[in-house]
Amino acid sequence: MNIVIVGLSHKTAPVEIREKVAFSPTAMDVPLQQLLQFPAVAEAVIVSTCNRVELYAVSRQPEAAIVEMKQFLADFHQLELEKLEEHLYDFSGSGAIKHVLRVAASLDSMMIGEPQILGQIKTAYGYACEYNAVGLILNRFLHKTFSVAKRVRNETAIASNAVSVSFAAVELARKIFDSLDNKTVMLVGAGEMCELAAKHFVNNGVSKVLVTNRTFSRAEKLAEEFNGTAVSFDNFQEQLHRVDIILSSTGAPDYVLGAKKLKEVCKERRYKPMFLIDIAVPRDIDPAANKLDGIYLYDVDDLQGVVQANVKERQKEAAKAELIIAEEVEKFQDWLATLQVKPTIVALRQQLDQVRQAEVEKTLANLTDLGAKERKAIESMSSAIINKILHHPTKVLKQANSGDEGSLYLDAVRALFDLPDHEQTSNDADK
Repeated sequence: MNIVIVGLSHKTAPVEIREKVAFSPTAMDVPLQQLLQFPAVAEAVIVSTCNRVELYAVSRQPEAAIVEMKQFLADFHQLELEKLEEHLYDFSGSGAIKHVLRVAASLDSMMIGEPQILGQIKTAYGYACEYNAVGLILNRFLHKTFSVAKRVRNETAIASNAVSVSFAAVELARKIFDSLDNKTVMLVGAGEMCELAAKHFVNNGVSKVLVTNRTFSRAEKLAEEFNGTAVSFDNFQEQLHRVDIILSSTGAPDYVLGAKKLKEVCKERRYKPMFLIDIAVPRDIDPAANKLDGIYLYDVDDLQGVVQANVKERQKEAAKAELIIAEEVEKFQDWLATLQVKPTIVALRQQLDQVRQAEVEKTLANLTDLGAKERKAIESMSSAIINKILHHPTKVLKQANSGDEGSLYLDAVRALFDLPDHEQTSNDADK
């Protein structure tokens, strides 16, 4: 059996293509059942996010399954297969295993280390379980996928270091204040990036938010969102001594905060640290303020520099994660291969044991003078002979089971000993 993947992502398809092949996460019953109707598809999971749509399947005929899965995507969404295929990728065997592990560990994400994709795969798996679309192999594989993603996060720092400007501001603030608890933040202006940064600050412990804007109604609206207080733009500077963090994004042509005023504020605060984030272009805060005691001023370029450095750090950690993925791919391949070799070994042992039992019974029938001890000795000896005969062939089958050579050995053993077909022996072994 093989893991098979067909899909597209932000790397292969623009958003106008991705949206055409998206599936509703809460309406997976029909597409899953349709996918399972294809002859080569034995198990299935459908993952659909804003950045990717992927079909995970199990098949004894991976090439046929790939063709069927591509046709399903085109038919279900009423698209021309020829045009859709330009954006599709497919994997089977070890390539498919590696791909899913990388996706779940966020190594294939638009931003390496983002945590959302793992939850999205878990949700997709949950729906597939609900609609009985998964069996032994995908159950085992996706649980392995979840544990590998967790291992990557525990053993690397791939999710550390902020890679957005807004969250980078939070990281820098933590370095300045140690803790953001009981800190007060002021929004000067109402730019989108400034608002997003404020959300991160509030989520990380900031207790009070002041908002000022030239349009007071806008300040009131934004303050309400953060359960904060709106401040008149005309006199917001009078409130600065109460503020630990300033996020400024006004779009004003000149500085709205000068170094002279900030020097007065520092003195009034007794030089307690102030963290100023100037996201505006042109800048809102006089850069000379950075020379003042207790002032830590960062503009948008400073924050971008922090982000770029953090991205490089994540890329270094991604290299460590790739080693973990490679190790786990090999482990799962070994387990998957045993599903093919185990039924053959079981059937071979059963057949030889039947021959052994028949011959032992014949022999004992002609040796009526033997006692229970001698009869048991003959039984034990005959079993030992079978074990000795099977030891090396079993070892060779297990060692060769992951490649084409293993398939040739399995076919040869089944032919030489006239064993039941592979489908039947697999079912018997799973009972």
